[in-house]
Amino acid sequence: MPDYDPRLIALVMTLRKQGITDARVLSALERTPREVFVGEAFEHAAYDNSALPIACGQTISQPYVVALSTLSLELGPSHRVLEIGTGSGYQAAVLSQLCRRVYTIERHRSLHLEAERRFKALKIENIATKLGDGFKGWPEQAPFDRILLTAAVPEVPPALIEQLKPGGILVAPIGEQPGADLESNYQLLTKMIRTETGLKKEALVPVVFVPMLPGIPQESRDSYDGSERES
Repeated sequence: MPDYDPRLIALVMTLRKQGITDARVLSALERTPREVFVGEAFEHAAYDNSALPIACGQTISQPYVVALSTLSLELGPSHRVLEIGTGSGYQAAVLSQLCRRVYTIERHRSLHLEAERRFKALKIENIATKLGDGFKGWPEQAPFDRILLTAAVPEVPPALIEQLKPGGILVAPIGEQPGADLESNYQLLTKMIRTETGLKKEALVPVVFVPMLPGIPQESRDSYDGSERES
């Protein structure tokens, strides 16, 4: 997608007004064609600063939340990043431009395969994909410099904390699912740094994410071969 597309220019201007001014993060979003990661019915809204529905009851996150999550990870070119919840693959594609390798796990086989197809079409070669249970992480590839959860949890699963390097950063939406009580109708995007004594936590912004669920759905298990792939 050309950089001069007016929708992209408008989105970048909006993100700047929201405090996303890091040139590397903005450049990564500019180079990632979001219209590739949304359904055909929503291509017209691909550069709106809003979340959009995708298959399996999931969503592609709002560009601002993608940008803020990416910024908060403080990525370096040598970092290895674990993402829990591949979804459309958009967040992983953004991350892949700022680090050495992204390891991304998805529990829905159809989303997993479609994300793989997109990575291949875009010639992204530093993303490894896995169909699996995000609560277990990816112990065979641990430890990770950074971990990002793209689904909400009441608290971070211990297995994921164990797979984070000392001094590493984990970003996740923390909180219960939205309910009728408006005061609890969101989670908090939270940045955590693993220290020698535990986790140093910083609440960033209120967000609303789909819940992170354990296991692999039946339709995914039926054809699950336990394999992992690299794009």
